[in-house]
Amino acid sequence: MSRFLNVLRSWLVMVSVIAMGNTMQSFRDHSFLSEKLYTGTPEFVNGLQARTFGIWTLLSSIIRCACAFDIQNRTLYHITLWTFLLALGHFLSEAFIYKTAPLTIGIMAPLIVASFSIVGMLIGFQCIAEPQEVVGARQKKRN
Repeated sequence: MSRFLNVLRSWLVMVSVIAMGNTMQSFRDHSFLSEKLYTGTPEFVNGLQARTFGIWTLLSSIIRCACAFDIQNRTLYHITLWTFLLALGHFLSEAFIYKTAPLTIGIMAPLIVASFSIVGMLIGFQCIAEPQEVVGARQKKRN
């Protein structure tokens, strides 16, 4: 396994652990979201929205951690990449379309993490070995 993939695996675990903390915070006190993320319209944040955000964050965290442990799994790798693309899309839309999350440090942090993660995963994708079935099928086609 390449050195880059090992760094990417560590990054995914770190991001996953941080997301677990955000999940617990979302369930413990929903004012966390209105004070740190959705500061443009804090009146829209309620317990239900915070718990939904918490479950979404928990699911993303589990997927990212699973990918860190099985980084050669191409399907899981793609799904993990999508978690970052969805997070980036969500926070960008909340900041620029719905205006519920102004560009504070609370919103910039997930934007930066998602962006760096997307770039890292796109680079790392070149380091993942192709499954033997695909390699064997290509060799058969050449013969």
